[in-house]
Amino acid sequence: MISVVYNDAANLEATIASIAALDYPHLEYRVVDGGSTDGTIELLRRYENNVVTAWSSETDNGIYDAMNKGWHASRDDSLILFLGAGDRLISLPQNMAHFHPQEVIFGQVVIGGRCFHPSADWRLKCGNTLHHQALLVPKALHRDPPFDTGFRMYADFDFNQRLLKRGVAFAYADGLRASALPGGLSSRKDYREMIRVIASNFGLGWVLMALLSLPLNRMIRAFSGGAGS
Repeated sequence: MISVVYNDAANLEATIASIAALDYPHLEYRVVDGGSTDGTIELLRRYENNVVTAWSSETDNGIYDAMNKGWHASRDDSLILFLGAGDRLISLPQNMAHFHPQEVIFGQVVIGGRCFHPSADWRLKCGNTLHHQALLVPKALHRDPPFDTGFRMYADFDFNQRLLKRGVAFAYADGLRASALPGGLSSRKDYREMIRVIASNFGLGWVLMALLSLPLNRMIRAFSGGAGS
């Protein structure tokens, strides 16, 4: 498990508490801090050698740069899941032997009381249908840091699409559940960037499919290059 954070100690403590509540063997939790000055470092020192397995604090170039740092520092045999400050990991699959070591495991995420039902089939080609709070990715599938920092909001969507394009298997696990703090990066939309991701991975045909699946007002914003929901 990896969290990236910058000056958000209060919300991070809730995330740490959710990790501490899990009764799960071989669980490692790493925190990548962007150089906080709000008490985050003191919080991490309080939990190190207990819940927090390892942490670092230095300036970065944004959330996906920090996520890349966490990925790089993780063990090569690990399954990686990202939690933002304030996100909570509710449960993990109990029988990991049921899954193939090269499968990406995905589950359900609740945001603001609404449960999002994920998918990793053709729908992932035209929409961001997976949430990183309930996504376990074997590092062995991509040893190097995977997130394209040229994308401001959808580098994780881009990575998921690239895995799908490679033919990587995705498996749903009912036991993998998380909640995400409303108002985070995933709650904002930039349809122009989303279309760029889809075009780069699956071409204009799937861009058209994505546009047709959007309500009219969102389609107009996507064509015009506007952001927002």
